[in-house]
Amino acid sequence: MPYNTATVATRTPATSPWLPLVLVLAALAAPLLRADHTLAQANFRVTWSVEKTGPTHVELAGVVVNESSQDALDVYVTAAAVDASGKILARGIAFVAPQIPRRSAEFSARVPNVRGTTAFRVSVSNFRFGLGRGESP
Repeated sequence: MPYNTATVATRTPATSPWLPLVLVLAALAAPLLRADHTLAQANFRVTWSVEKTGPTHVELAGVVVNESSQDALDVYVTAAAVDASGKILARGIAFVAPQIPRRSAEFSARVPNVRGTTAFRVSVSNFRFGLGRGESP
């Protein structure tokens, strides 16, 4: 037996007429944003070597060179252990430096030691360009 026999009218939520346009613009802008990040990655050169291999981790040491005319701020690298087919088996993220002007900074990154690893890949994974601390525009 129903508690209430009253008829209730429901209405569907209104959608904005701008929603389709916003979605299309977002889809078109996504590759452009990725392209800007890819171009910015070209401003870095990363060299590294395996320093130490232990039972649980591999330690990589290297240098990030900022070849841009702008300071690179809050720079991180991602080191990945890969197998023979290029599949990523493990990752390690390391902070490089709060600021890298047009020069280089050393880093050390640890990656889990995973069976099947045949190589490592290291790349700058996070940064932003801008004026260094204490500088005025």
